[in-house]
Amino acid sequence: MDDNITRADANEVVDFLQQDPIPKLTNGPKVKKFEEEWSNWLGVKHSLMVSSGSAANELTMLALKYIEDRKDEGKKCEIIVPPLTWISDIASVLFSGFKPVFCDVNMKNLSFDLEKLKKCINSNTKAIFVTHVLGINALSDELIEICNSNNILLIEDVCESHGATYKNKKAGSIGYASNFSFYFAHHMSTIEGGMICTNDEYFYQICRILRSHGMTREATDENLKDQLIQENPELNPDFIFARPSRNFRSTEINAVLGLSQIKRLDENNCLRKDNFNYFINNLNPDAYVTDLETEGQCNYAFIIIMKEPSDEKRDLIERSFKENGIEFRRGLSGGGNQLLQPYMKSNFPSNSEDFKNVNHLHKYSWYVGNYPTLEIQKVHQLVKLLNDL
Repeated sequence: MDDNITRADANEVVDFLQQDPIPKLTNGPKVKKFEEEWSNWLGVKHSLMVSSGSAANELTMLALKYIEDRKDEGKKCEIIVPPLTWISDIASVLFSGFKPVFCDVNMKNLSFDLEKLKKCINSNTKAIFVTHVLGINALSDELIEICNSNNILLIEDVCESHGATYKNKKAGSIGYASNFSFYFAHHMSTIEGGMICTNDEYFYQICRILRSHGMTREATDENLKDQLIQENPELNPDFIFARPSRNFRSTEINAVLGLSQIKRLDENNCLRKDNFNYFINNLNPDAYVTDLETEGQCNYAFIIIMKEPSDEKRDLIERSFKENGIEFRRGLSGGGNQLLQPYMKSNFPSNSEDFKNVNHLHKYSWYVGNYPTLEIQKVHQLVKLLNDL
């Protein structure tokens, strides 16, 4: 894909910059308008634009930690995460001071193995951080009930799944909070950018504060601002920093791109869905996993999973991809099992027997880009190549 940002999108930026005088370029009215349009599209009360999907992950966890630390009762310190995800999900848990607890995935929707998930829950569990992998809906009635019955927050990583649905509701509108990415390769792009979404007013206000270095003046809830001012009478009200944080703000230029792109998001998603359905319905079920739970999918990549482990066949597939000019990534989200990465191995040693599914995906799966301008004939050629092997 080389056209996720179109000439029409670029012209919107040019027109914006050609105003005289030059408009405000830092976080301002365009960001606010994009946040409002995104909330309307997703079906939530609040959206907060940030500099990337990774920033959305980190800011979400920092806000949860701030809220948890403000409570008088005993603190919950664990976040359950999948080993099949992007590094920033796990890094955000580590940076915030929570402890990541890992649970293997299932082979139907690439979300948590729910029987194993139940065994991970204890009195220290604060949240379950679920990843909607490559456009496949990760939610189920049972997962939601597990969260509700245990008073555990459900956090959704929807960075790869804009437009995926669960029971006709968009992924990202169901949990306590959700994170989106507008990186170039995703369903829509603001070059770099992300969004945090929620229906919880207090969480939203804390995210606003922590988005801008922790400055309390960024809150739009006057009662909350007054409370923090009264707690810190020795400080200038314009410069009260509630918690060490970073600058996670986006810019007006990124928001202009977002406002241009959201206009065609649903139309482009329909094309991606059609491409993926053709692909998965024509792939050889004897050689590849084709019985994924695809209801509600909105996929920006074709998911290829070998049914049986074979290093020889894996290498053959990758040679064939390269010989035919097909770009691919092994291991699905994040390159496979995050527990095998250097940053994890020394601090979180794991028993490989507990993670059989993600270990299989780590070695014997790939994704190949699925984009709106991809001709169906090329999808057919990809299917034929795989089936012929």
